[in-house]
Amino acid sequence: MSLRLPAFLLPLALSLACASPAPALRASAPETAQPDLVLVESSPVETTLDHADIPDAWQVWPQMVKAATRSLDIAEFYLSNAPGSRLEPVVQAIEAAADRGVKVRVLAEEKFYKTYPETLERLAKRPGIEVRRLDTAKTMGGVLHAKYFVVDGREAYLGSQNFDWRSLEHIQELGLRIRVPQVVRSLADVFELDWTLAGGGKPAMATTTVGGPFPAHVAGGEVRVRPVLSPEGWLPDAATWDLPQLVKLIDGAKRSVRVQVLTYKARGRDGSYFPELEEALKRAAARGVKVELLVSDWSKRKGTIEGLQALHAPPGLTVKLLTIPPWSGGFVPFARVVHAKYLVVDGEQAWVGTSNWERDYFTQTRNVGVIVEGEPFARQLERFFEGNWTSPYVEEVDPKATYTAPNISGTP
Repeated sequence: MSLRLPAFLLPLALSLACASPAPALRASAPETAQPDLVLVESSPVETTLDHADIPDAWQVWPQMVKAATRSLDIAEFYLSNAPGSRLEPVVQAIEAAADRGVKVRVLAEEKFYKTYPETLERLAKRPGIEVRRLDTAKTMGGVLHAKYFVVDGREAYLGSQNFDWRSLEHIQELGLRIRVPQVVRSLADVFELDWTLAGGGKPAMATTTVGGPFPAHVAGGEVRVRPVLSPEGWLPDAATWDLPQLVKLIDGAKRSVRVQVLTYKARGRDGSYFPELEEALKRAAARGVKVELLVSDWSKRKGTIEGLQALHAPPGLTVKLLTIPPWSGGFVPFARVVHAKYLVVDGEQAWVGTSNWERDYFTQTRNVGVIVEGEPFARQLERFFEGNWTSPYVEEVDPKATYTAPNISGTP
């Protein structure tokens, strides 16, 4: 989950990219073939948000790690385990991988090491596991906010889940298990760049061409997928910058735009305007596209809710807040929240990633994601959105209301 960051860590966003001509879709894969893209979720316990047709991250992650034979590269915002949690088997699987000779590298953000040192230190002490911390502020200006790992260079996982026990039990999250070679290679290239930076090296920039979109098989049919990344200026292929491609998706919408993120903000702390996504959503609504934006109740905080109240203009552009009820076992800090990050356009195209929609997530902070073209995938994502949008946990933003931000840390 994206914790309620200190003010100096929050900001985001900006502009352009290119795409190679799409190759023809490959012949239909047999139904017995493993899908190249699989949605993976986490749902807060004691809610109705679990989906029987979507596997859970707490089960998928150890499966992927146990399958590693050569290498396991893990990039995370931070690592936070708890005794007896759903994350413990994942940590044990990583340790077991190192024990059987898998080369394990773990990369985490420097700024959160003091807050969550225990799991990183546990792994660092294990033979066969190398741990580095990236001081992202010194290079890109923000933080390592991406959450992904690459197994043997053949498959990868990316999604909204932080490597946090709460992300597997008390937060709604969404990610992807990916077996598309070109996308996996792109994530591996980003990892190598950041790993070099964390080691004090100076990696070459803009040295590869990703291309795409690439054909992929999902449950129900064939789609095309390409990686999209941030921040601008720190990408192995400059054409993979995500922000302009998200704007292009919205500008191409004919019927519907459905977005879910933890937070959405078109104003920085200094009052500067971040127009790219805001204006794209407004343009879509103005031409008759139904625009729906779903954010967490963490967005009720001052400085964020005002922008959502101004944007809310149904029926063309509707903004809703989703609040997860408390856990019966007691207060869980920085949890009981919806944290998934995705976009669906016309039920035909989609984005799944790790960025919240604020300026710095695109311009100063490391994030990763994919854009998927094709109804078989987009329709499944639409069903996920619809389940949230119509759930008992939502409320429309009231432009005239005075909101009180939830206490997410548990401290007075």
